Amino acid sequence: MTVENIIRIIAGTVIIVSVAFVVFISHWWLILTVLVGVNLIQSAFTGFCPAEMVVRRLRADPDAKR
Repeated sequence: MTVENIIRIIAGTVIIVSVAFVVFISHWWLILTVLVGVNLIQSAFTGFCPAEMVVRRLRADPDAKR
């Protein structure tokens, strides 16, 4: 699995968990969803993604083709 795919899985999971927290806990959890969205947008423009650094440190294979 590529680093890009792992980042998408992480972002999608955080958004789903955030929405579940909004439904069951408090509407303030929408801030987390907004932060994920802002990070995705800024990483598209700058190429800097903190989650990518974490995944690479965990030794994910960046050259995987699957």
